[in-house]
Amino acid sequence: MPRRIASLLIASTIVVLAGCERARTPCEQCGTVRIAAVREPASIFPPLVFESVGRDIGDRVYERLATFQPGGATIDPTAFRPALAIAWERVDSVSWRFHLRPGARWHDGQPVTADDVAFSFTAYADSSLETVAASALDGVRAEPVDSLTVVVRFPRYSPEQLYDATWHVRVVPKHIWSATPPSSWASDTSIAHLVGSGPYRVLNWVRGTSLTLQADSTWQPAPAIRRLVWRFTADPDAALNLLLAHEAELLEHAGPPAQSARAAADTLLRVIQYPSAVYGFAAFRFVGAKGKPDPRFAERAVRQALTLGIDRATVARAVFGARAAVPEGPVSRLQWIAGEGVVTLPYDTAAAAALLDSAGWKRDASGVRRHGGTRLAFGLLVPSTSPSRKLLAEALQESWHQLGADVSIDAVDFPVFQQRLAEGKFDAYIGAYLDEPSPRGLVDQWTRAGWGALNYGRYANPVIDSLIQEALAASSLPMARNRWHEVLDSMNADVPAVFLYTPEQSAVASRRITGVTVDPWSWLEGVDRWGLEAGQALK
Repeated sequence: MPRRIASLLIASTIVVLAGCERARTPCEQCGTVRIAAVREPASIFPPLVFESVGRDIGDRVYERLATFQPGGATIDPTAFRPALAIAWERVDSVSWRFHLRPGARWHDGQPVTADDVAFSFTAYADSSLETVAASALDGVRAEPVDSLTVVVRFPRYSPEQLYDATWHVRVVPKHIWSATPPSSWASDTSIAHLVGSGPYRVLNWVRGTSLTLQADSTWQPAPAIRRLVWRFTADPDAALNLLLAHEAELLEHAGPPAQSARAAADTLLRVIQYPSAVYGFAAFRFVGAKGKPDPRFAERAVRQALTLGIDRATVARAVFGARAAVPEGPVSRLQWIAGEGVVTLPYDTAAAAALLDSAGWKRDASGVRRHGGTRLAFGLLVPSTSPSRKLLAEALQESWHQLGADVSIDAVDFPVFQQRLAEGKFDAYIGAYLDEPSPRGLVDQWTRAGWGALNYGRYANPVIDSLIQEALAASSLPMARNRWHEVLDSMNADVPAVFLYTPEQSAVASRRITGVTVDPWSWLEGVDRWGLEAGQALK
């Protein structure tokens, strides 16, 4: 299974410098959009990309065979739209045939061919690169039929074959990269080698400062935004400040409610709400230091009580704004498997207390519950760099205190947080996962197969593992939805974690920018179709 690119949201902003009056004469800055990004990516060459900002840049330069439409299901062929491929059809149960766009060319003028597609699939599966898509593409191969036709073959049937063939792989030029061993690609920093077939080409990259893309002169229709400039920063707050200082005209996410309100108060700006692909949770460590079940979390009744004791809807709105919601299990609101009918635990402190009492967890003289010699006391690990997770931890600490649990908050730097998760050095932690369109991420996150991947608490339930495999094999939408709802119902009942929130993002755009539509899966998708009104710059 492909791993998640990130477990934290990375804020980034777009700054549009329209350094032109209403003059009719061209100027250097007309049509330039500047993007202030938090952190500089190590690479924008798709097989080497691990950060979301690297993906955002690279996806303007390189193309997929097809694009996935927001709101679609990954097993539904009608949810995909042409990109580098203009058409496709199923050949048999393990093969799809793709027809490339006639006249497609690399930015250096060379034609894009089926050989490039075959080369790209091989590159993504190369073990020396350790790409995030490697496991999803294990055993998959692309075979050229002619210069504009390629067949993608899978080792076995899966309802998500079209998704796997198009979502994970960006096509890269064989004539540039085939002469260099993939193990050496990361050390190649030549701008001349960053050649794609998408709407923008790489103009320059000043390491540590900025990266500039220029609209490709052959792309049709020609982008109104002719130049994209990423300015790399280390501070998300600085991005918002650029917007509020009118040095910026577009922002991916304004941040917490107070920050969004500051942007909304500016009459030159508009706030655009869109659903986030993130869901947050508080997870437990199920296996102790000696490999035995942790007695504090081994009983389902305790985990259910810890969930029932939290007013999750109120907490989510208090931290992330009025449009935040309690997730329907381990999924964001973008997941196609989410929907009405999933059974979740309510807020019911009386039921929580009754469960703990019946399970033998009685309050001692201090008010903390005990079962034999074990106190219901544990630490809650959070990254100190995340104000929202710290607020969540404080809310959970207070709620659980009312139930008789003694909870301490352990806030550490993010690298330490990640290290402790990987080493299993925690009792419980507040985490967040960024969904991809496929629900297969649940395998890495919450099944036995995810031990050593993203299932840091080592949760395992053979029944749920089996239900997930059945859901993954379902080929019809009605059957698949039913199977996935069984998975979510079972997980909500068994409580591998307390599923806390799925937020909405607050994009902010200058009213000068026209045609802005935010794709929740990739916020800059379609920027080549956005427009800019003529007029004076904000500053």
